[in-house]
Amino acid sequence: MTVIRDHSHIEQGLEALAALDPRLSAIIEVAGPVPLRLQEPGFAGLASIVVSQMVSKASAAAIWGRITAAGPVTAESYLAHDPAVVATFGLSRAKAATLVGLSTAISENSLDLESIGRMDPRDAITALTRLPGIGPWTAEVYLMFSAGHADIFPSGDVALQASVAHAFSLEARPSSKKLAELAEIWSPWRSVAARLFWAYYAARMRRDVTPLP
Repeated sequence: MTVIRDHSHIEQGLEALAALDPRLSAIIEVAGPVPLRLQEPGFAGLASIVVSQMVSKASAAAIWGRITAAGPVTAESYLAHDPAVVATFGLSRAKAATLVGLSTAISENSLDLESIGRMDPRDAITALTRLPGIGPWTAEVYLMFSAGHADIFPSGDVALQASVAHAFSLEARPSSKKLAELAEIWSPWRSVAARLFWAYYAARMRRDVTPLP
């Protein structure tokens, strides 16, 4: 399994993508620099992605800033927070419950994120989505940005759907299923393709929508 570790892997992936799908050459030119955006694996990485679910980047950054200001972001330290402190973070009830469940699973050794990061993507997604509040998008984004998986494409991401529709002049934004089918041609570099289309969206719409706070 190819693992993305630095910008050289992004460049390698872009070169391979242009060969796999010549249409992407023009997308690469418009998108400009494609960010790496890797973060450390583990509780903090997955928690930050949970925070970024279904909110603006500004809101996610503000919430994450309050969480990190409260002390080290580990499963054990999160469980040790006074409920009054957690209430100041600005999390929805659902996200607060997800983070407690995630912290508990890690603390009780029923969840090993390091091992999950080394799994086959399908098995890793299955393992992660067993946790309440962790859906396919969250699992896929974690594997991309924390575990460095090179062949993940979060087809349920609305910005990716919009970006691909704009890039290829589609009549409508593709469904998650349709986008997953379209993305098959970009294997084994679908994680770089996703980064490319987020960068393309940012260049065209003047708004960064990469799903990290």
